[in-house]
Amino acid sequence: MTAPPMVPSTLRVACVRIPRFPIGAVWLGATPPDAAHAPAAPANTPSDLHDAATPHWDEQPLALRDGQRLRAVTAAAARVHVRAGMTVAAARGRCAALHVRAWDDTCVARELARTSAAFLSASPQVAPAAGMPGTWWIGATGFDALGGERALADTLQRMARVWHPGARVGIADSCVAARAATWQAACRIVAPGGDAASLAALPLSLIPMDAEVREALVALGLGTCGALAALSSGDVERRWGTAGLSAWRLAQGVDPRRPVLARTGPQRQAHAELAMSTTNAEPVLFLVRGGLERLMADLVRDGRAAAAVAITLTLDDGRGALPSGGMPHTITREVRAPRALARVAPWFERCRALLDTWTLTAPVSAVTVSITAAAPLGAEQGDLLAPAWRDPAAAEAAFERLRTTLGAQGVVRPVARDAYCADRQGAWTEMVDGRGLMGDGATAPPPSPLTSTIYHPPSTISLRLLETPESVTVIAAPRGDPRAIDWRGRRIPIARALGPERLSGAWWTDSPFARDYWRCESDELEQEFLLYRDANGWKLQGWYD
Repeated sequence: MTAPPMVPSTLRVACVRIPRFPIGAVWLGATPPDAAHAPAAPANTPSDLHDAATPHWDEQPLALRDGQRLRAVTAAAARVHVRAGMTVAAARGRCAALHVRAWDDTCVARELARTSAAFLSASPQVAPAAGMPGTWWIGATGFDALGGERALADTLQRMARVWHPGARVGIADSCVAARAATWQAACRIVAPGGDAASLAALPLSLIPMDAEVREALVALGLGTCGALAALSSGDVERRWGTAGLSAWRLAQGVDPRRPVLARTGPQRQAHAELAMSTTNAEPVLFLVRGGLERLMADLVRDGRAAAAVAITLTLDDGRGALPSGGMPHTITREVRAPRALARVAPWFERCRALLDTWTLTAPVSAVTVSITAAAPLGAEQGDLLAPAWRDPAAAEAAFERLRTTLGAQGVVRPVARDAYCADRQGAWTEMVDGRGLMGDGATAPPPSPLTSTIYHPPSTISLRLLETPESVTVIAAPRGDPRAIDWRGRRIPIARALGPERLSGAWWTDSPFARDYWRCESDELEQEFLLYRDANGWKLQGWYD
């Protein structure tokens, strides 16, 4: 009689936590690390994604913004007192070298999926923690024959340190205790049955709970998990209901969350080889269109739309012709859209624009088109009998054709800037969506860059700025008020002048300003205009319409 297999009495969970993962995902998402095949790195040696001479991204002053406020900052930015929640202008006032990019959910989700796929080589149960990008729950049961939990923890930490040298791993009976363990040590294994004891002395901030419940507990002097766990369940439920009871269970190490068997989506790519290697873009574009048509048809059938498309060109330069069969020399570039699309035309125009700017060092022998990020297909419907309805993707395709003809800056729109100076309050930036959604995350249409928000009179008059402020000769009163200007060979008398309004700023940049502004009115022109004086003399800024 065969003995039944031994079933572990306790399911074990590993937590992998990569600090500030979204920043690395957005800044280095174009060339993600291959964590599954990364060499082992010494425990205290930062592993670099590019080369040893390049500082790690967390050692550079970087930040991600959501709108006009920072959402995440690196450790280097935090050391100079830049914090999440600051406005971009305030943060740059503290750190002039701060580099800011927009938070990109698509890029973060793609890198989460890629890193999750890498962790699959260590365990079949991998689940990213909801709402905590950079944290994973990984099954840690059944590794006795593979070196035990210590070997698993070392493997997971080696993989995670490809992203960040400070990556941490914890193993426990529950997700909450495993995550708390990552805050206690770089690699900590809680003994089976020891979750409650390991949580007892830790602060309540490590327990996910409702904010009101947390504030009430702190107000009562209950600042640790052990203090909460010592309360009776009935007392907790009467005071704080279901939310409090859930937090009470977590403080005792009772967590219903579990990693699940990871399922990777289908690999969506189309590969084709050229009959003869070529440097001409037309055969390549022909294969790209064919690949896009097949991939988009598959996406629509599955109810999905493409958010990012990658093109991989195989170059015929002999670098892969090894007797043992080497890897071919390939180059990959990616294009992304601000919203997912399942139409061939707009994606083909984006790919065409990409190939037009792609400098090749050798003939192309093969083309691979891949869908690197997908999203649920939108449910937007049109009215067959409404002649005013238009397909939103049609505008996208039209803009891409204009960009192909006129260049990347051929289609632009105005955006507002956080500045006091009139000529710095707006700028033109590339428009990447027919709806006006910008690649930097701005969605609301800002005022025109030719419109000042400082010098508006109470009416609807707007300030029209000159392309470049023009020098003028000013005839001034003894106390400095302008009385007339000589501009373009013409003397313009000034009937009334309001000022000076002194503005200065941008001292932390290469182009600081300090100006005295005068708003002037001329009866001869029947129009108002704006003058300013700085260290270089008097300048005409613009006219009020």
